[in-house]
Amino acid sequence: MSDLPVTLQVRPGYLWSRFSRSPVAIIAAAITLLMTLAALAAPLLAPQNPFDPAVLELTNGLLPPAWVDGSDTRFLLGSDDQGRDMLSALLYGSRVSLFVGLASVLFAAGLGVLVGLIAGYAGGWIDTLAMRLADVQLTIPAILIALMIDGLARAALPPGVHDAVAIYVLIFSIGIADWPQYARVVRAATAVQKTLGYVSAARVMGVPGPVIVLRHILPNVLTSVLVLGTLGLALAIISEATLSFLGVGMPPTSPSLGTLIRIGNNFLFSGEWWITLFPSLTLVVLALAVNLLGDWLRDALNPKLK
Repeated sequence: MSDLPVTLQVRPGYLWSRFSRSPVAIIAAAITLLMTLAALAAPLLAPQNPFDPAVLELTNGLLPPAWVDGSDTRFLLGSDDQGRDMLSALLYGSRVSLFVGLASVLFAAGLGVLVGLIAGYAGGWIDTLAMRLADVQLTIPAILIALMIDGLARAALPPGVHDAVAIYVLIFSIGIADWPQYARVVRAATAVQKTLGYVSAARVMGVPGPVIVLRHILPNVLTSVLVLGTLGLALAIISEATLSFLGVGMPPTSPSLGTLIRIGNNFLFSGEWWITLFPSLTLVVLALAVNLLGDWLRDALNPKLK
């Protein structure tokens, strides 16, 4: 079996050459890496823990940024109505948004890859059933599916429990809404791969179907999944922010970027612009950087553009 092809080879030198010649990709990767590292190091970088009520003082509420008159130099980007340092809230909020986005993409990709591999390799009624189910779900906006699942969770869970598991409900809601995209891509790639000679050779040699799928077909479809996942990460972060802004995502006690924008929106017309401006800018920059990085990766791995 060692002579059977296992994966499509993408030379690291080729990717690095394409990357080093793309200023947009370099800037997008640098911004994504910087914001991710800052979010991961939030406990070390943040002046305070905005999730700890014991360190919050209402007397420090609604302070403007440090360069505005009436500010406090301890709050570089100002504070919200609860006395939370906005810089600290942004670092911790980015951490929550990135975690929810990454976890939901992994969940959606895992489920979609599994369904796509089974449907593409088995064919027949299994393929038809899986793809029709995906088609039906794709006709429903993902945000509506996520809202429905969150509503069902709130109805099923006892009062007070939902906030404790809100992050897991968000991950499931976004992930279950996005799996059809991965399933359709993987199913199409699997249907092509199973007709190639190395799969036929493996069948003749008596290799079981699950082994063929996992050892030989799966590695050859992962490139498409990687590109789709990178692009999906930006959309997942925006979906989380949208749900939190609508009040069905993360609670105010554990704010994400969407929650911070929703809180700041209540004070936008009273003059406290910084409470909503800085989280909004952070969300836009993060989503744009990830999306540009995904666009570059899609073009770099497109054989028609090589």
